[in-house]
Amino acid sequence: MLIGAGTTAALGGGAASLTMSAMGSSSDYVAGIAALRRRLADTPSARDLIRYATLAPNGHNTQPWLFRIGDQRIEILPDFSRRTPVVDPDDHHVFVSLGAAAENLALASAARGAPGAVRFDSRDQGSVVFDFEQAQPIPSPMFDAIATRQSTRADYDGHRVLSTDLDRLAKAAAVPGVDLVLLTDRGRIDQLRDLVLTGNGMQMADAAFVRELKSWLRFNPRQALRTRDGLYSVASGNPALPDWLGPHAFDWLSTAKSQNDAYARQIRSSSGIAVFVGAGETPAHWVAVGQACQRFALQATALGLKHAFINQPVEVPGLRPELAALIGLPGKRPDIVMRFGYGPTLPWSPRRPVDLVIVT
Repeated sequence: MLIGAGTTAALGGGAASLTMSAMGSSSDYVAGIAALRRRLADTPSARDLIRYATLAPNGHNTQPWLFRIGDQRIEILPDFSRRTPVVDPDDHHVFVSLGAAAENLALASAARGAPGAVRFDSRDQGSVVFDFEQAQPIPSPMFDAIATRQSTRADYDGHRVLSTDLDRLAKAAAVPGVDLVLLTDRGRIDQLRDLVLTGNGMQMADAAFVRELKSWLRFNPRQALRTRDGLYSVASGNPALPDWLGPHAFDWLSTAKSQNDAYARQIRSSSGIAVFVGAGETPAHWVAVGQACQRFALQATALGLKHAFINQPVEVPGLRPELAALIGLPGKRPDIVMRFGYGPTLPWSPRRPVDLVIVT
């Protein structure tokens, strides 16, 4: 922050104004993404439903999906051109993202009178198929939460979540073939924190990981609106920086130690941790995990809770056995780790226009 402010001040009034103008404003950003989260039409088109599907979480906000519209069917295909091979070499996160998008799609379609079923198609490289038919609308709090859900990478207030709400979260996330383990005792949360910090230190020491991460960072409103993807740094509470300065500021300020300090503080402020474990290690299993974790996230949003992903212990293979033992599922591969609690609302991440994700 000091580097960004100092650089702007050093430019002088006129140059500083040009720099700020080149970065865009927060109000421009809010206006630019407002249409993405507008209320779903009472009689939506397939394109409207796809817009709601794309509001699902996904690794680095690469949005690794494509949609194909058929007769009472929408298919979700993996877009491997948007994969992240360093952090996700087996495309695990790609298929988890497809599962989360499919859950959004199913909830939105059901709420507007076209309920259906999600299934995995293993042909070619694998895809998710949603078949639907006209029937009575099935509204739900989870559908209502789709447009406001966000991955909130901030400190929470540490307040305890009521046991009745924990039960609601567990029931919402009950998907066949997926185990959910909730950690609310401080001892196990502290052990998980240590795995997160160890994993983050290993990742930040990997030059290829850092290069890949930086390629998906968006440092100011105009850059985020231009690309419509990536990790919008302002959404994590960071100041906007010019395109040219952002990568250098990341190198100077985002060290393993500074990130670990932030992760430790954020985990300490959280009410609990959710760990999702699929029945196997195939794309079909990962899609089911994506459905479960999205249902959890939407139910959390409906209850006024925030959430954020802390997946370092599942992204570093050597840490998975320790995590599996910690949650009482030795021999399994943990898939997703998510902290949750009561916290602030931050700017939403961008999404690409629907036209760019539909294929014929």
